[in-house]
Order: sequence, then C-alpha cells, then structure tokens
Amino acid sequence: MSSTIRCDIVSAEAEIFHGEAELVVATGELGELGIAPKHAPLITRLKPGKVVVTLPGGEKLDFAISGGILEVQPTVVTVLADTAVRAEDIDEAAVRAAKEEAERILARRGEPMEIAEAQAKLAEVTAQLQALERLRKTLKH
Repeated sequence: MSSTIRCDIVSAEAEIFHGEAELVVATGELGELGIAPKHAPLITRLKPGKVVVTLPGGEKLDFAISGGILEVQPTVVTVLADTAVRAEDIDEAAVRAAKEEAERILARRGEPMEIAEAQAKLAEVTAQLQALERLRKTLKH
C-alpha cells in the first residue's frame, strides 16, 4: 500500500513541481481540499491561493497560484494553474508594487473591465504575499 501520491503542478509557462507527496492541500472554490494517497477521483476549480505539498518525511513546499484546475486520479494529483510560483521565488517588491497598483485602480472605480482585472490581480498578489508570510513563519521555527 503506497503512502505517497504523485503530484504535478504546472502553469502555462512551465512545470513548477513534479514528485511524490504525502499530502496536497489546495484552495478550491468551496474551501480547502486535502488530497492524500488513494483519494477518490475528482476535478474542481481552484481559487487564487495556496497549494501546500507535504513531501515524504514531512517537509512542506508552499506555492501561490492565481487559480486553475485540480484533477485527482488514484495515483496522481495534477494542479493546472493559470500562474504558479514557489514561495521562495516570489519577488516581494514586485508583488507589493502590483498590489498597490491594483488598489489604486479599485479606488478610482474605473471601467468595469479594468476593475475586474484589478480584482483578479489583487487576489493573485495577495495569495503570493500570504505564501511569503507562511514561508517566513516556517523558517522561524
């Protein structure tokens, strides 16, 4: 009986992660999902947020995604993300600048399309900042 499940995290640009995991946690539309080995098959949309992969041995890898699809098969879980980045690869200065720009657009209350894009960008950068915070807490312990 296997105690791991293969996990693939891919974006439109690249394969972000490929390996074995004991647990994969992602933010679905209806809340957080925990995927363990032998999980029932499922497909769901993901909200901007986190994907945390627990490796064999307990190490956790933290990713920020801007949304996408999660597919679970008996031996593999696949995250098809719009964009995905490892927490340690996030450029904090760029993310904070993008957050400020999105907040400025929302404060101006511009065109509906511009507001929708700003809201999506704000959700994405917020997920990245939260991933940075989780990484910092992990490094402190």
